Amino acid sequence: MNANEIKQRADFDRAHIWHPAAQMKDYESFPPVEVAKAKGCILYTQDNREIIDIVSSWWCNLLGHCNDEISSSVSKQLFELEHVIFANFTHPGAIELVEKLLKIVPKGIEHFNFADNGSSSVEMALKIAFQYQHQIGQTKRVRFACLDEDYHGETIGALSVGAMDLYSKIYKPMMMDNIHIPVPDMYRNTDVESTLQKARKLFEKHGHELCALIVEPILQGAAGMRIYPKEYLKGLYDLCREYGVLFIADEIATGFFRTGKMFACDHAEITPDIMCLSKAITGGYMPMSVVCTTHEVYKAFYADYSQMKAFVHSHTYAGNPLACAAANAVLDILNEGSVVSQASENAKWLSEEFERRFASHENIGQHRHIGLINAIEIVKDRDTKESFDSNLRLGYTIYQDAMKNGLLLRPIGDILYFNPPLNIDRDTLTKSLDIAQEVIFSNIEKIK
Repeated sequence: MNANEIKQRADFDRAHIWHPAAQMKDYESFPPVEVAKAKGCILYTQDNREIIDIVSSWWCNLLGHCNDEISSSVSKQLFELEHVIFANFTHPGAIELVEKLLKIVPKGIEHFNFADNGSSSVEMALKIAFQYQHQIGQTKRVRFACLDEDYHGETIGALSVGAMDLYSKIYKPMMMDNIHIPVPDMYRNTDVESTLQKARKLFEKHGHELCALIVEPILQGAAGMRIYPKEYLKGLYDLCREYGVLFIADEIATGFFRTGKMFACDHAEITPDIMCLSKAITGGYMPMSVVCTTHEVYKAFYADYSQMKAFVHSHTYAGNPLACAAANAVLDILNEGSVVSQASENAKWLSEEFERRFASHENIGQHRHIGLINAIEIVKDRDTKESFDSNLRLGYTIYQDAMKNGLLLRPIGDILYFNPPLNIDRDTLTKSLDIAQEVIFSNIEKIK
């Protein structure tokens, strides 16, 4: 494909396709990049460039693009069963997947309800929690609590239990009124104990009216890969137990070894009442989410039809066989163990490299990391922690330059992060670090 054809296709795309999480006017100066194919961590564009996908295409591409084992599993499934209504039907892939999930989820989780994306699973979890409280006689429990700076998706319900104005401010009149709980900021020096005391006061005041608390456990992704201690997660969990509030863990971004353990909740050794899974579960191949619950939650819905206790909630593509085939292959690869060992070794090396290359720079406020995830927060003044003027769009400019140099380094404001596939090799990590270091420091110098 020649340059003129590529430009025509980009112009057509910009004229008719409304891309997510973007101001489309930006595409006039930074047009969409057409990807022709991908393999491993590399995206291959129509104009024959290579771009390292260091963010796993929004964190879902757990084991690299076009992974042979996953592709084979999905391909085989295509010729057996592509989809079937999941009401009153099941299929081997779904049964196999649940058998595998039962072996890895926190002890006590026993039931699995399928949906097709992360936001949908959060919506389902909220409805389950609300209906559960109603059906056990707690009819005054009609509100939810969430953590400051948490993100749980884009449906109105999911936005309502998020706490980021960037996504939700304009929709406030449509949203539920929920309780926001503070989170210890380990960069700006708030301690766990005092923050937990603030949480306790909110539970003392509102605990009687809460259905559930929903959290991103340990890692707040869209907030800039903010990490809080496991002790705080355990403290919140204990408050829920004390006040009869259900605990919902949104493991959509943190599940399947993203934080170094199978699930982020495993760091605190807790079993949520409800847990949401998505993104990495299919390795980025197919849309899928799963809402997992304890038997205690499930049994509140189990009754004769005349009692009207069923959870009347459905998704067209729930339990899709192709998605199940992908998920089964992912879990087989993780269960084999070598990829997890490789990721663990690379995680230690990568965090040391980030520290060596970035931590001492006068405009790097903090380097934070967990598992293979590493993030650096760029600030104007390291001592005061003052940020650069947002109108400068420093992170966005770095993103553009990194793309031109062969690295997909998508920012969260002025926070740049790596969240690569678990099986990324060290040479690719080194090349990614080289590009990132060059474009980050050169762009900082331009605005100083």
